[in-house]
Amino acid sequence: MMRHLLTGLLTAGLVLLASPATAVSTAAVSTAASSGTASANGEAGLLDHELRRLHSSELVDLQERLGGAPLLLVNTASRCGFTGQFEGLEALHQRYHTRGLRVAGFSSNDFNQEIDEEGAAEVCFVNFGVTFDMFAPIAVRGPEAHPLFAELARQSEAPRWNFTKYLVNADGEVVAHFGSSVRPGSRQMRRAIEALLADH
Repeated sequence: MMRHLLTGLLTAGLVLLASPATAVSTAAVSTAASSGTASANGEAGLLDHELRRLHSSELVDLQERLGGAPLLLVNTASRCGFTGQFEGLEALHQRYHTRGLRVAGFSSNDFNQEIDEEGAAEVCFVNFGVTFDMFAPIAVRGPEAHPLFAELARQSEAPRWNFTKYLVNADGEVVAHFGSSVRPGSRQMRRAIEALLADH
């Protein structure tokens, strides 16, 4: 019976080696194939949403705006000890946008560090002169997390605090993420951005 089974599998082209290693190899191939499918569909899953701009009625199609570009995505708050990182994020935007990097900030009050939307806009646009895309408040962790951040969490981990920074390649895959304490202008982040842009 085993002989008939192997013959059938060989005919179907499914068996490479008749040994225990085959199971591992087959599983690895299967996992790789699944990962490839997820990667191929990652961008659509990640960016297939509309979000409102911060303190505006304009709805933005994230796929149209950000799709196909290397991304730096950040959950933000305007009365947090890390709010000063807006300056560093804007500096990264100015330094790398001509090379294709898109920076996008997502206001959130998940950690009770955000003020009202008008005040948040003033902090971003007036106090720090932010010119990169900023979006209206959304949930970024837990069961109420916006699908964008649910997918970021699935690929890496959910934000533990404000100003968690995710580097995402043009295929919608998280390639690195940095906690709140890692400054946007740090050597660690610049190296990761340079590597991301080099692969783009």
